[in-house]
Amino acid sequence: MKKLLSLAAVLVFFIVLCGLTPAAAFDEKGRIYLAQQTEESTDKQSAASQAEAPDEAQNDGQDDDDDEYDDDDEYDDDDENAAQGDVQLIPDPFIELNTGFYHFNDKMYFWVLKPVSRGYGFIIPKELRVAIRNVFYNVRFPVRFINCLLQGKVRKSGAEFGQFFINTTAGFLGLANVAANYPELQPSAEDLGQTFAVWGVDSGAYLTLPFFGPSSLRDGLGRLGDTFLDPIWWLFDDIWTSLGIRAGETVNDVSLRIGEYEALKEAAIDPYVMLRNAYVQNRNKVIAE
Repeated sequence: MKKLLSLAAVLVFFIVLCGLTPAAAFDEKGRIYLAQQTEESTDKQSAASQAEAPDEAQNDGQDDDDDEYDDDDEYDDDDENAAQGDVQLIPDPFIELNTGFYHFNDKMYFWVLKPVSRGYGFIIPKELRVAIRNVFYNVRFPVRFINCLLQGKVRKSGAEFGQFFINTTAGFLGLANVAANYPELQPSAEDLGQTFAVWGVDSGAYLTLPFFGPSSLRDGLGRLGDTFLDPIWWLFDDIWTSLGIRAGETVNDVSLRIGEYEALKEAAIDPYVMLRNAYVQNRNKVIAE
């Protein structure tokens, strides 16, 4: 009962958040902000191109072979610039709140999660940490399987069942990912947010959730719905035990990929915008699969 009340409270929060979203903000604030970031990136690319122009003029006297390679590089640069310009827009009317939560999550990562995960990684061998990650993935089979069915992906749901069966039996309850040896049984990440998208539900406003990171109104509601399908959530009556297990899973996962977030942040001009754009592009990709 306590868990149901907790989920209901979160659901009410999202409903109120949707209701308080100003309609004009989706176009006048959220989309314009992202468009401004795109224009700034374009201006910086143009400035870089002008700076490189004298160097290109000095290379006009090179032989024909060099010209051929230069032409190839030019086409590659054009393709890269085109890819960077193809940015999917998402409304961001809560940008002040989202930015605050981004900085909160950033500090939590560097001050708490990263040190704890690094210490955990020194104590627990990598092989065991990978096995723990495999178990959590295997246990959440119902989330992926049911969402595959809801999206009409019958073949993929069959692959999910085959992967779960093989890893549960031959993989000793999921400790070993034996199904990885079969190309048709590759891991997936189907969730209710993707199901809503397949059903035609728009992403809604962009959200940065404390502790959870980038999301949207649609995917936030989907995350809440997936909780009802997650066996780990219902394994214990005490909500704090379930949350403790989820926190331990997070520490285990982060210990296996320390450095990835740091590299992305270091390479970004604006880390907040980078994470938002990367999230949108990744979600569009997995939804289309």
